[in-house]
Amino acid sequence: MGVKPRATGAVRPGGRTARTRAAVLAATQEELEAAGYAGLTLEKVTERSGVHLATPYRRWRTVEGLVVDLLTEMGRNEIPIPDTGSLKDDLGALALEIAALYRQPRARALVEGVVTAALRSPEASTAWAAVIAERNRLASRIVDRAVERGELPPGTDGAAVSGAVGAPIYYRLLVARGPEDDEVAERAAAAAYAAALSGVFTPADPPGPP
Repeated sequence: MGVKPRATGAVRPGGRTARTRAAVLAATQEELEAAGYAGLTLEKVTERSGVHLATPYRRWRTVEGLVVDLLTEMGRNEIPIPDTGSLKDDLGALALEIAALYRQPRARALVEGVVTAALRSPEASTAWAAVIAERNRLASRIVDRAVERGELPPGTDGAAVSGAVGAPIYYRLLVARGPEDDEVAERAAAAAYAAALSGVFTPADPPGPP
């Protein structure tokens, strides 16, 4: 989640528009990490990014607009997916990666900031949901490979398995407000693995051959 935004200017990729957008989104992320959503202002983003004062007001208009664009960009970033050759080990590695990320204070502050924005803005909520859906889609490759190896039955919902790994970790982070330790991650992965093996994430009538 803490990946820096990539420059993807809508008008001239690699040109001034792209550089300006990248600078503003990077500044938005840094402000969220430093002061949270409550401390995010267009003025602070302008000062940190070094762009002309009018630019954020003209293009993004509000702090919600900045957060939505940042989330959209974060959703485009690829994430490393474990590939150990074992479903159990892949899920364990994925959980430990998530926990390790959110042990970093800046990454923790960032996710807290975007979740706060999502609670206050319908547009930010939609963008955050899209980021989570894309992360789960990418992580579902773990389950797809497990199905190919015969570890899981066809039709197992990979995104649901991925979500089951991440949910306890996000609960610990955002609700219980506890530390992200490896024990929580390992339990989350073990529970998701056991549930997947028992068929919890497989439809009653899995798809058959065409």
